[in-house]
Amino acid sequence: MTPTYEEALSYLKSREKFGIKFGLANIDQLAGDLGRPELQYPSVLIAGTNGKGSTAAILASILAAAGRRVGRYTSPHIRFLEERIQVDGAPISHDELASIAGRVADSAAKLNEPTFFEAVTAIAFTFFAERNVDIAVLEVGMGGRWDATNIAPATVSVITPVGFDHEHFLGNTIEAIAAEKAAIIKQGRPVVVGELVPEALEVVRAEAHRQNAELIRAEDGVGIRAEPRASGQAVWLTTPSRDYGRLELSLMGEHQLSNLVLAVRVAERLLPELSVDQVRRGVASTVWAGRLQRIEGAPALLLDAAHNVMAAEQLARFLRAHPHEHRVLLFGVMKDKRALEMLTELLPHVSYFIATRPEMSRARGPGPLAAFAREHGTPAEAISSSAEALARARELAGPDGEVVVAGSIFLLGEVVEALETLSSSEPISGAAGTVARTPA
Repeated sequence: MTPTYEEALSYLKSREKFGIKFGLANIDQLAGDLGRPELQYPSVLIAGTNGKGSTAAILASILAAAGRRVGRYTSPHIRFLEERIQVDGAPISHDELASIAGRVADSAAKLNEPTFFEAVTAIAFTFFAERNVDIAVLEVGMGGRWDATNIAPATVSVITPVGFDHEHFLGNTIEAIAAEKAAIIKQGRPVVVGELVPEALEVVRAEAHRQNAELIRAEDGVGIRAEPRASGQAVWLTTPSRDYGRLELSLMGEHQLSNLVLAVRVAERLLPELSVDQVRRGVASTVWAGRLQRIEGAPALLLDAAHNVMAAEQLARFLRAHPHEHRVLLFGVMKDKRALEMLTELLPHVSYFIATRPEMSRARGPGPLAAFAREHGTPAEAISSSAEALARARELAGPDGEVVVAGSIFLLGEVVEALETLSSSEPISGAAGTVARTPA
């Protein structure tokens, strides 16, 4: 019997009690019982500390503009689970999610209990097979070696910049973390890498050599310059094979240029016949919410899913380049993050700080964060409720100010929900697209 959508969500939520499991045995058995859906289409697997989702969004958009039917799997989501699993930019429907989740549950009953991420990954693999996608773009959830996505025999592997995050699981050195990411490289198949620090690049290079995989450094032979726009940036891009002239990228921030280059170089490798016009249309139509997403208003809001030190550094560079006299930082973070290092990057660019706590057991309490800010000269408050913290931040910023929301994508989801409630459930639009309730 097919479960209802609500029953499917309840089943998936029940998987959270199994936490994170190391190893691919669970997902491999589950995919086997479901008919090995991950083998029914070519795929691209993207690992890295930051930029995975943006690179996946740009790449999927370019491939779709080239006439391919594209599946895209990313995580986590901002508001609704369906955001993670899309074909040609449209999320999986409630009915499709419920139907496939029921089959996953039936298979799981015969096997070991899957984690939440394993179950959702199995749903994504199956959905893409049933939709007959031409290619799937898969974002690694965490690490790479033991991530459920790594059972996919990727045609091309991609590694974005590597930095410190999830050290409890991945290791305490850049070399150790890079080794976990490099484990997605497949035998005899190319790997395209972004701007890696030398110690990470050496680890990736050694693994590529071991796997007899061609290593392509995306930035080699590339010329790029950009001019910021109110809703993104104009980019002039030349790669070793093509001069794309001017591209219109809706994503803001200098770091998005590296993600753009990476996505274009991967697309060129996948589709040698790719045209300049297809890349232009794909880049122009890219949507990726919650990444330097500006929501106009009084005050304006800037939503950014900066959740580790590297992402905080990128956000700080953007804030430095776009100063604002009345800028309030609304910040909530998980316990396993280097929160004080993140705040050290961000606090110099704001006039007031409000610490809050996303409604998750893994979230860090706001009191010590506010105390840290005050000790470093920034006026600060701690407000446990994210909705109340948002209201206070808007009040402090004033109609001409700006509220920056960062620290956790889970906080972004709560802020968007609060904004939708305030606007009578109307969609919240911004430069990076529309964050709205997923249709049934």
